[in-house]
Amino acid sequence: MSTNSVNIINALNNFSAEADNGIITVTIDQSDRKMNVIGDGFNEAFATLTDAFINDTDAKGLILTSGKSTFVVGADIDQLAKIENAEQAFELVEELKTSLRKLETAGKPVVAAITGTALGGGLELALACHYRIAIDSPKNKLGLPEVKLGLLPGGGGTQRLPRLVGIQKALELMTQGKELRPQQAVELGVIHDTAKDNEALISKAKAWINSNPKACQPWDERGFKIPGGDSKHPKVVQVFSIAPAMANQKSHGNYPAITHILSSVFEGCLTDIDNGLKIESRYFVACALSDVSKNMINTLWTQLNSIKKGQSRPAGFERSKVRKVGILGAGMMGAGIAYVSAKAGINVVLLDTSIEAAEKGKDYSSKLLDKAIARGRSTEQKKQALLDKINTTTAYDDLEDCDLIIEAVFEDIDIKAACTRNTEAVIAETAIYASNTSTLPITELAKASKRPNQFIGLHFFSPVDKMPLVEIIVGEETDDATLAKGFDYVGQIAKTPIVVNDSRGFYTSRVFGTYVSEGIAMLSEGVHPRSIEVAGMKSGMPMPPLALQDEVSLSLSLHVMQQTKRALQAEGKPFNAHPAMPVVEKMVKELGREGKKVGKGFYDYPKDGEKRLWPELTKLYPTQDKQPSQQDLVDRLLYIQANESAKCFEENVVRTVADANVGSIFGWGFAPNQGGTLQFINSVGVKNFVERSRTLDAAYGERFEPANILVQMAERGQEFSDE
Repeated sequence: MSTNSVNIINALNNFSAEADNGIITVTIDQSDRKMNVIGDGFNEAFATLTDAFINDTDAKGLILTSGKSTFVVGADIDQLAKIENAEQAFELVEELKTSLRKLETAGKPVVAAITGTALGGGLELALACHYRIAIDSPKNKLGLPEVKLGLLPGGGGTQRLPRLVGIQKALELMTQGKELRPQQAVELGVIHDTAKDNEALISKAKAWINSNPKACQPWDERGFKIPGGDSKHPKVVQVFSIAPAMANQKSHGNYPAITHILSSVFEGCLTDIDNGLKIESRYFVACALSDVSKNMINTLWTQLNSIKKGQSRPAGFERSKVRKVGILGAGMMGAGIAYVSAKAGINVVLLDTSIEAAEKGKDYSSKLLDKAIARGRSTEQKKQALLDKINTTTAYDDLEDCDLIIEAVFEDIDIKAACTRNTEAVIAETAIYASNTSTLPITELAKASKRPNQFIGLHFFSPVDKMPLVEIIVGEETDDATLAKGFDYVGQIAKTPIVVNDSRGFYTSRVFGTYVSEGIAMLSEGVHPRSIEVAGMKSGMPMPPLALQDEVSLSLSLHVMQQTKRALQAEGKPFNAHPAMPVVEKMVKELGREGKKVGKGFYDYPKDGEKRLWPELTKLYPTQDKQPSQQDLVDRLLYIQANESAKCFEENVVRTVADANVGSIFGWGFAPNQGGTLQFINSVGVKNFVERSRTLDAAYGERFEPANILVQMAERGQEFSDE
């Protein structure tokens, strides 16, 4: 007996259907969300939809589309975060895959009409359709980025994608979490066609259904072969023989999801699609239950969303928008801030001591836009529109009607004070003044201001156009209204804000410094420099400590150390020199090796080749016969950062656990697999962390002595949480 699929589907929440000569168009439109996700109730509704369509003898084809500007952006990560056991994880992915498999083997054509971005489970939904068309827009992205949260594609992606594009290309897309523009997806064979708008999208979908009444997936056809060969093919065997080594070279074993993706593809492509899908589900379970996935989901999803929703924003203030921003200093930081502000539609006044310097800062935006145009991501018209928003000047009077000022000049308190006085002489009483300082206390800088309550820190990271974080620093007199406006501006330019209280080095610079300093201390102890750098990569950090110090510049670090020493002495406080300081002093003052900017630091930077560790390092700091274990080196680099973060939390420098974790990953690249500095402590276990810290303290110095808050938490059985 035939069913009326349209009526059944229209009775479902968030799904609607209409028929046109036997073609059923189903629109997914979740009313309580900005974007469609595969979450609570989706699998059950989709199963009902599938059965209704298959059993409707009048339905000759199905179009799956979205009522939003995006298609389906993936699984509901909040739902994944609640998985407690293997059975839950397995059933979750198997339920949807069962429906998708029914749909693609029903003998009726199914088309995915992709209105916009389709990621993760959203793209997997489309891959189970016989034909895929997407609206062609550079804003739209298609991909399987699950690896970025420690997961693998669990909705059939590890099986359908290699059967479409070949094993090698599928592995590259999934292990790197690459996202494709629609035209790229067509070229690779991920989708079949593009359309200019929704009307053309549905029209093309209907035309394809009418031309293909008995559709079948390639892998269900007799004699199907995977493009480029299955897992036994000699060329593919070669890929699998080197892929694990290449993956380990990049991930250093810190991301098990990469290995699980490789295994799922290898094993699944030795068998038929149905067995392959079961194999995938088992590897998905392994990922979902891993500490890495739990760490990454906790921080890069749950806590990050809390921040984006305004967890650290003061309540009671209307949302504000900056209309015009004045930027003092057109160097690398000022130029970057000008670009991201203009890109957000904000008018910019870029001020420097000479018009040539200011124009050079504006030219930074021009060069970035030229690159975007070359990649097809912008146009000459858009470039000119953005550049027209940046006005260069040497006159403070041009700042008169700015509602926000961001000072980004050299890290010198006297220079910054002069900028503050000159600016406040012309700007409106309601304007906010912010400093981009990375180390100087905001309260100290605010002493030059006539209105310290409207003075705040906005610490950007380099390069500004790429780094997602802004550290907002609240001085002793900064009021909540100013904080709210600063928070809103950071959101306006599409950055992630964390809020910290004022102190020397704030949060990010203070903790980041412990990482590079520990690496330098190891060198002074006679640890081989190559071992130090390997340990840095093994720890999950994006760059090893000596190379990173070269990037930052040894002369800048020495300047900060000396400035800190003078400030503490002026306050009558003791200055305990870190073991790294004498090394930095020697490198800068005696040897002139200031880092990458001068072509020599801990590394040499030959013009005609790749950088290499300076051979003389082992003569300056002779390698000891007895070397510490690699685990000791890795632990030193991670524990020193986590312990300092705990001290920042204890001292109320960093206000929330979310800000500490997200700030550590986005700010200086603390090992993402650990979920941030405080999550690392949680994952290890506070009691275990304290015990290991004491072992390191006894072996390598009192800087490893666990923070008081950790000792107390260990005694009480507590862990870090904002709840």
